[in-house]
Amino acid sequence: MNKIAVVFWTGTGNTELMANEVAAGAREAGADVSIFNTSAFKVDTAKEYDKFALGCPAMGAEELEDSEFLPMYEQLKPLISGKKVVLFGSYGWGGGEWMNPWKEDAANAGLVLVDDPLAIENAPDDDGKAKCRELGKVLALS
Repeated sequence: MNKIAVVFWTGTGNTELMANEVAAGAREAGADVSIFNTSAFKVDTAKEYDKFALGCPAMGAEELEDSEFLPMYEQLKPLISGKKVVLFGSYGWGGGEWMNPWKEDAANAGLVLVDDPLAIENAPDDDGKAKCRELGKVLALS
């Protein structure tokens, strides 16, 4: 089975655009994909999915959004340790540095990162959308 959950938080809509493209790429590669905003995702359903695409923009001082995404992510990590995962998100300043500690944290928690995280400045343009779709395909085919 190749069942993927795309779980994201967005403030401006940019990371949601990315999530939709990641999901589309995974579907194109044959995966069964469900997409959730963090407020709609139930952590106790994690066992129903084989793989995860997690999306969160850079917030504040280059960190994960801490009122919805971070608490959900902290609960989710032990449940998906050993599962294949990709990380993505948008940023408006700082060059996307928030992705480096997130990548390290995910790896330390036992998440199996199947590709480099994808950070896109502001809304994804056509090239950015293509990169999102490719990330989804990589996850689906991993």
